Amino acid sequence: MFEPQPFHERRPGLVHPVRLDPTGAAGPTRGQARGPKWRTTSYGLRVPAGVELTPEQRTVEAAGVLREGEAVTGWAALRWEGSVWFDGTADGTEPRDVPLVVSRHLAPQPGLRLSQEFLAPYDIAAVDGLAITSRVRSVVFEMRYAASLGRAVEALDMACYSDLVSLAEVGAHAAALGPVTGIQQARDALAEGEENAWSPRETAMRGVWTRRAGLARPLCNVPVFSLEGVHVGTADLIDPVLGLVGEYNGALHVSGSSMAKDLRREAAFRDLGLETVTMVAADWGDLDDFTSRLLAARGRALARTGAPRWTVEVPAWWTPTTTVAQRRALAAWQQERFLRYRRAA
Repeated sequence: MFEPQPFHERRPGLVHPVRLDPTGAAGPTRGQARGPKWRTTSYGLRVPAGVELTPEQRTVEAAGVLREGEAVTGWAALRWEGSVWFDGTADGTEPRDVPLVVSRHLAPQPGLRLSQEFLAPYDIAAVDGLAITSRVRSVVFEMRYAASLGRAVEALDMACYSDLVSLAEVGAHAAALGPVTGIQQARDALAEGEENAWSPRETAMRGVWTRRAGLARPLCNVPVFSLEGVHVGTADLIDPVLGLVGEYNGALHVSGSSMAKDLRREAAFRDLGLETVTMVAADWGDLDDFTSRLLAARGRALARTGAPRWTVEVPAWWTPTTTVAQRRALAAWQQERFLRYRRAA
């Protein structure tokens, strides 16, 4: 009886999709495939019904149709490379199609997004048994075909979050492209990109801050210190000229311990003379209300008098991690220590 083969030794739990085999040696027979133990994937391929349909497994199943010179791209390729925020869904709900770049006509198939754009051999890499497009190509594909400019910026920010690309690397790739679909949106998103946003919602909040409220672009996740050099906290967003801090408290901040930590940090910021405004998930249903709160906080920040009792200039003992280059340069033990905030994602 046919036994499904693991996809790759470094990818436990993933299973190769297979074709029907009348002998049952290389795949299920037609009769077996009709039973409850198998399910159909792309273009008639099969996997055991009990295989968990994770984003990675969906990608493996979609890639079962690829030939030489074709590859997975977009969110699926970035996820395969370890970018955790690309979960294969739209806002954590509806599954997104797996994007493939193919060199031939294929009939449309549910769950797949097919592109026949030219793909040079140097744009393809084999990673753990899967053909994927280069990191810069994958993220620029996401940016070009994003539903909005804001979504394009989120894709860029989250690829930078995982240190897969830098803004400079993406800029060089985008500059070399001709008048392809969505290139202007990708270039507009590049102008708003940030290498140190820690979640898509932080990126979206930054968009509300700049595009909706019309405020100056804030810094993202920079450490704030007292004038004595004591680290007080790391602000999600901060305008160091106004002394205005923006905090985004999503689902990860609902627990008692996280909420208490957030409140202590906000109090510490206020003690130093910083004005703080907090955005929560419910605010996405009424952005006018949040924008009003944000502008009111700006007004209070402008009304403050006296010299600042805080600074965003890092002391000599601090290890900066605000850029992709800085994070890539960290030793393994430094990454474990200084990038531990990534565990929550």
